[in-house]
Amino acid sequence: MVIFPALETERLKLSLLTLEDSAAVYSHFADENVTRFMDISPCKDISEAEEIIRFHIEDTGCRWGIVSKSDGQFIGTCGFHCWMQGEQARAEIGFDLGKEHWGKGFMHEAMKPVIAFGFNDMGLALIEATVEQENERSIKLLEKLKFEREQELRDQLVYYYLGRERWVRS
Repeated sequence: MVIFPALETERLKLSLLTLEDSAAVYSHFADENVTRFMDISPCKDISEAEEIIRFHIEDTGCRWGIVSKSDGQFIGTCGFHCWMQGEQARAEIGFDLGKEHWGKGFMHEAMKPVIAFGFNDMGLALIEATVEQENERSIKLLEKLKFEREQELRDQLVYYYLGRERWVRS
């Protein structure tokens, strides 16, 4: 069984979301800038934030809340879902960041240890990501992290993948 630990970077602390994070998750996901490219609507009340957290607790992956070390502010989330274990283990990675923190390198910084954890501790052979075509910031992030883009769109989404070997070589 994999234990999902807290992770830390120079500027960030990542810890698994719990229901104690409901108020911060509500505030974060109530912003339509955060949910614009996600398959959810902005949260209208705290019970919707609790549903998001429960989904990630019950899913086969994990979701970390991202907190800035400088001021203790909750700035986003990232993690894995749809984890398929086995010889060719794979999971989909997801991430979101509050608009006031865009363009500061926070998500790139957070994703490095998350991806490393996926390959080293979860035993993933492949990490997948799906992005709406208009989500230029997420596309740039994935490409900076060495994800490869599939040429064909599926359901009007861009599909990316990162294999363990490519990550190790980068």
